[in-house]
Amino acid sequence: MAENFRVLIGKPGLDGHDRGAKFIARALRDAGFEVVYTGIRRTPEEIAASAVQEDVAAVGLSSMSGAHLRLFPAVVEALKQAGAPDIPVLGGGIIPQEDFDKLRNGGIHAIFTPGTPVQEIIDAFTTACRSQHSQRS
Repeated sequence: MAENFRVLIGKPGLDGHDRGAKFIARALRDAGFEVVYTGIRRTPEEIAASAVQEDVAAVGLSSMSGAHLRLFPAVVEALKQAGAPDIPVLGGGIIPQEDFDKLRNGGIHAIFTPGTPVQEIIDAFTTACRSQHSQRS
């Protein structure tokens, strides 16, 4: 069970493909998370503002457009600027393996690609949320 954590799922940039993000949002909801979905084509600043306003324990991002190296760290930076550097950011989508270290170095907590087992994603969100809650306690 997800301990009733609240998470945000966002689609930064111009990518309009949201089937995967909606699938993960539903899977997290079914696992007991409270899920806020921002919809498509959001700026990093909009996603960060929503995360702060909704008081989420983690942010999940999806990118299918290849802009993950720019957009995912931009959301991390926007969260810092919004006063919420403790909110972990997880990312998924069409992300080449060679970009994983760059994303981790840019503050991304976990990275998922198509075919990642759903339970692995749920477990990563649970771990990230627990970490965030323990930092705030």
